[in-house]
Amino acid sequence: MLKENLADLLSFCAVAEARSFTKAAAKLRVSQSALSHAMRELEARLGVRLLARTTRSVAPTEAGERLLRVLSPALDEIGAELEALGELREKPAGNFRITAGEDAVERVIMPALAHLLPAYPDLKVELTVDAGFVDIVAERYDAGVRLGEQVAKDMIAVPIGPEMRMAVVGAPTYFERRPRPETPDDLTAHDCINLRLPTLGGFYAWEFEKDGRELRARVEGQLAFNTSKQAIGAAVAGLGLTSTLEGMVADHIAAGRLIRVLDDWCPPFPGYHLYYPSRRQSSAAFRLLVDALRWPVDFRGELTQAFH
Repeated sequence: MLKENLADLLSFCAVAEARSFTKAAAKLRVSQSALSHAMRELEARLGVRLLARTTRSVAPTEAGERLLRVLSPALDEIGAELEALGELREKPAGNFRITAGEDAVERVIMPALAHLLPAYPDLKVELTVDAGFVDIVAERYDAGVRLGEQVAKDMIAVPIGPEMRMAVVGAPTYFERRPRPETPDDLTAHDCINLRLPTLGGFYAWEFEKDGRELRARVEGQLAFNTSKQAIGAAVAGLGLTSTLEGMVADHIAAGRLIRVLDDWCPPFPGYHLYYPSRRQSSAAFRLLVDALRWPVDFRGELTQAFH
């Protein structure tokens, strides 16, 4: 009984956790019809309904929730043990899923992986670019990358980058039409390019601090985007001011395409951190990945230039 159910139980977990046949099928690399058929067969063998299906959603029934509570930790333990077998190989091996923002992937993670992966061909890393906060435990990620101040207290956090600062910038052509702001209050007289963050459900409030005074400015303007790259492009085009991570506009500032303002209102804050649950198995392969990302790393600057 267990043998014939094992594959279907794995499929059930994928559907129940994703709450979607489409997402689960993509993850398992099977067709939706095959996955749906497997779930019906499993329910028939067990004699109980595990999934409540509608035209728009799928969710575990009471019986399904009970089964999921038992299966999830058991499958995590099995996965950890299988991963630990990589310790017996000549070189560490393992598959890792990491969620991170686009900037962190481009400027921190990829340069480190460009150095690590060629030396360890049995390491596999799947990167999911996501601007929102992700429950890495529920979504079965091995780790996530976010700014240090955004990491939950119950997670182990490892710095993988230096301190960062925000930068408010605009193009020279924009400042030909408008005076440069001296304080955040002056932003009310400017066209500001807004950034919508999925974690907030609204526009990002520009954050400032000076002499112990903290201020969050709700700005207005004609343009809004959901990615910083687009907002920066609009600023370079002279369409308004934008507030973004200093590192994302450093080249534009150095080349004179953007001018920085309100510099004295933008203090440093903790940079990117790799975070993961304290119960995460510390295999040799995972430790290798963490060490490759850990800050400071001597080769990081050279690799960043090579990667770009």
